[in-house]
Amino acid sequence: MRNFSVTVFCGSSPGVDPDYAEAAKALGAGLAAAGMNLVFGGGNVGLMGVVAEAALGAGAHVTGIIPDFLRQREVEFPGLSELIVTDSMHTRKRRLFALADAFVVLPGGLGTFDETIEILTWKQLGRHEKPIILTNILGWATPFVTMVEETILRGFAKESARGLFEVVEDVPQTLARLEALRAS
Repeated sequence: MRNFSVTVFCGSSPGVDPDYAEAAKALGAGLAAAGMNLVFGGGNVGLMGVVAEAALGAGAHVTGIIPDFLRQREVEFPGLSELIVTDSMHTRKRRLFALADAFVVLPGGLGTFDETIEILTWKQLGRHEKPIILTNILGWATPFVTMVEETILRGFAKESARGLFEVVEDVPQTLARLEALRAS
C-alpha cells in the first residue's frame, strides 16, 4: 500500500504575519510525523518553501512539481525527494491532482485561489471525490467561504457547493482530519 499523499496549495509569498509561516512549518512537520507524503508546487519561496523545508527536515517524501518557465522565477526547491518539471501550468495542476489523496489549502494569493477553484470545479463536475481542506489560518479562508456563499445566494451555484470543501481552523485540526481520511 502506498503512502497517503497530500497536495498543498499555498502562497509563493510568506504573507504579512509570521503565523502563516508557522502554520506552514507545522503542517510540513506534521505530515512527516504522520508518515504522509507532501506534494507541492516545487518552489523554494514563500509558504511553499516553508512547508517543503519542514516536511523534508522531518523525513517526509516530498514531491515538487514546477513548470519549466517558473524554475528560475520561483527558484526550484533543491534536494527534494522528487522534482517533476512540466511544460505548462496546466500540466503542473494535472500532476498535483493526480498524485493527491487529499488537498490542503493554506493562505496564498491568486495562484492559490486559481488552484483551489480549479480543483473545486473538477469536484463539482464529478471528476473526483478527493477531500479538499481549507485551513483558516488567521481567518484567511473566511472571505473565500463568503464568496462561495454569495454565489449560492445569487443563484450561480447550487447549495451543494458548500459540500465540495471543508474548513478547519488550524493545522492540528487539519492533521487530525487527514489522519481520519487516511484511516477511512
